[in-house]
Parts: sequence; structure tokens; C-alpha cells
Amino acid sequence: MADRRLVRRLLFRTPGGAAAALSALVAPQSRSHSTRAASPAEGERGGAGRGGDRVRGDWLTLPPFDRAVVDGAALGRELSRGGSAEPGEAATMTALKWVLRCCPELPRSLVQKLFRLRQVRREFVEGGLSDVGTQTVDCRLKRVAAKDSINLGDRIYLPISVKELPSKKQECRCNSEEVNFVRGIVLHKDDAIIAVNKPPGMPVQGGVGISRSFDEVAITCLKYDHQENPRLVHRLDKDCSGILVMGRTQTSATFLHSLFREKTVGALNNDSASRKRLLQRKYWALVIGSPRRSKGVISAPLGKVLMDNGKSDRITIINGRQTIPSYHAITEYEVIESRHGYTWLQLSPLTGRKHQLRVHCAEALGTPIVGDYKYGWQAHRNFKNWQVSNSEESFSRKLKGRALPFGLDLDNGSISDERPRLHLHSNQVLLPNIALALQNMQLSSGYDLSELETLELVAPLPPYMQKSLDFLK
Repeated sequence: MADRRLVRRLLFRTPGGAAAALSALVAPQSRSHSTRAASPAEGERGGAGRGGDRVRGDWLTLPPFDRAVVDGAALGRELSRGGSAEPGEAATMTALKWVLRCCPELPRSLVQKLFRLRQVRREFVEGGLSDVGTQTVDCRLKRVAAKDSINLGDRIYLPISVKELPSKKQECRCNSEEVNFVRGIVLHKDDAIIAVNKPPGMPVQGGVGISRSFDEVAITCLKYDHQENPRLVHRLDKDCSGILVMGRTQTSATFLHSLFREKTVGALNNDSASRKRLLQRKYWALVIGSPRRSKGVISAPLGKVLMDNGKSDRITIINGRQTIPSYHAITEYEVIESRHGYTWLQLSPLTGRKHQLRVHCAEALGTPIVGDYKYGWQAHRNFKNWQVSNSEESFSRKLKGRALPFGLDLDNGSISDERPRLHLHSNQVLLPNIALALQNMQLSSGYDLSELETLELVAPLPPYMQKSLDFLK
């Protein structure tokens, strides 16, 4: 939505400065379907191509398509089927994908709008004989659609005015203490991915009222020596802690996107073998009460319900009688331990729906997560904090640390405090070694993805959840 407003504002501003360049970007240049590439001289004087558009040299030339570039989305789909992949198969590339790969700073909505307005070109070489009988080569620019496949060596041209657009992700300035803190929570780093133990209380993405989000901070703190910025491939709630995986290149990010998507598809199709091979995520949650069964599978559709005259919304389980759009969600759960009216659960989401674990715990199991006031507010109305002994108070003081950057507080919020924080933590992720897969795809003509080794990422509990765990023991 923000990108759409940006595009609308840029397209209809009063001409002048960057707006003047953008007016040239979206203005139809001709009714003809092809144009000759302009020489530098023609670019200055506004020459016209033979039978083509009026060319002013105002094109941004992208690098030629190289078949050695691996299509991460195709690799992810191939991995979900447990097969091998040829480089030529994985390198099937559309014009839209190539523009997004070469220009990651451009909003996707703007790139799509350029294609809809027919402002994207592909170089077309045409040979012929001149008047004196010599061979000539005429380079023309033909309009290209977003879904058109591009061939080896093809060049894509964009209006030069796109260079006036601001980057969709502005770098967030961080001091040395903040940089050291963010790098200190890194769990794994290779050429393809970077995984961190996200602290609770830090939003993953920006939005209304959010000044600093993790994806913006990562551009400054986690780029290291890479040319590309780290990219989000999944999300965690602001108050949820644990493993957050980011792609370090566009190829690895699309690979991970494909894995997450295929995991959901495999779960909905009851493809258990594919589901386990692709990706596994395990969460720890402390809930109020205890489920009737020690383990099981929750399969319940979720939908969004508007509240307060549309000012807020919440996710809820949708039954067959309701007409609200819904998306099926599946969660495996298992009881780890039950003590004193609380239960530690291990949760494994097989699909990736918004607030899936929180809603399934509160509504399907009847055991809301401690600190979840959105979906477990009734259980928290009569909540009584854990009464700690002197020895437990001494233990609690030992866990107290110095003030943390970004205004984070990881010590307060256990069940001994009056208002406990959300006790939901992504503690384990199993995923394929994407860096090795991409490396082998460059070296081997037919790499067997089914034999790809697995990475196991584990994140320790935040201090306040560790306190709750020790108190109950």
C-alpha cells in the first residue's frame, strides 16, 4: 500500500526536478512497437529511429542475462519434489524477474506498473543489406511484457527516470554499540543466508508508529562485505523472539521464499515427506492451562475479523457457517511439561499464517499463551503472578543485565512480574544448506538436490522466559 501511494504521488506531482523525470518515465513514447537504439549524438538532439519511437537516449541499460545465474524460486520448487536440477532448467527467467534481480532497490509495485504502462524494452537485433550491398545490423528496442521469457545475452532497458526514485529501504543509522549488539545475536552466517536470534519487542518490518525495524537495522549491521542488503523471507511477531532467517542475495531470498511457500502447499496437500524434507520450525510456548491430549495436530481455518468499526482487527478460527474468507492452517503440538497450572508446549507450524500459533493455542486448545493479551485476554483478567521465594529473587537479580540498545528489556516479563510478556520463542529451524546448493549448481551440470545436507539452527530462550522455566521447576 505504501509503494502504491509512493507511485501515485510520484506520477501526479507538479512537474519539476525528479517529478519531471518521472513524467518522462510514464509518458507513452509512441504508438509503434519498436525503436532503434540511439547513438550518443541522437540522444542529445532527439533523433528518431527508422520506423520506431522517438529516442532521446533516456534508457537505463541492465546487464545482459547470463544463464549462469540461478533461479532460486525454481530451485526451491525442485527441492520440494526431491529431484535434481540442470542449470538451464533453473535459469528460466522472465523479464519481471530479471528487472527485480538487477534493481532490488526499486519497489516491486513500481516495476509492475512500468510493465503495465509498456515502458520496458528489450534489445532486438535485425540484420539486412545496405544500398551499397554491405551487411548492416540494426538494433531496435521492442516492448517486453512482464511474463515474457528472456534469452541468453538479452538486455532489458528501463526509462532513465527510475534513477530518480528513492530506495525502498533507507539505511538506518546505528552507533557502534547497536551494531555490536545486532551482530552478537547472529546464529549463522554464510554466503547465502544469515540467521539471528531476534529479541522480543523489536518489530521485524516498519509501519505506522514504528521508527526502527529489524529489516532496516540489518542493512547497516548485517550487510558485512556483501554488495546486496539482507532480505526478509519470513516474519516473527514483534513480541515473539527466536530464529529469524534472512537471504543475503536475491537468489537465496527467492530460494527461501519458495521453500516457505512449498512447505505450506505440501502441508495442505498432506505431503508429509515433502514437508519434512523442506523446512521444519519448532517453537516453545508457555500456556495457561493444559491441553486435553499430550500431543496432536490442529487443523483449523483462520480468517480476519474487523473490530471497533474497522479500527482494529484480529485473527480467529472460521467455521463453515461464516462467510469470511479464510486460509487453512495446520499446527503440530506436543506437551513438554505441565506444572502449577502452566504448560510448556512445542509447536510446529506446518503452514505460515498470521498469528497462527497464538490463535490455535487460545481457541483450538483453550490454552492461551502467557502474555498474549490480544487472544488470551480473558485468561489474563484473573492472572496472578508467580510468587517467588527469596532464593528465586536472588536468582532473578543475577539475570539482570545492563541497559540494552534500541530500548530493549529482556529481563522483565516473566511469570513473576505483574504483567508477563509473550512467552513464544522460535527455538529451532531445520532448513537445507542453500549456500552449498547454489555453489554446486554453478559447478555441476546436474546436482541431486535430494542429497543436500541440512542446517540445524538453535536459539536460546530470552532471559525472562528462562526465568519462568526455572521458576516452574
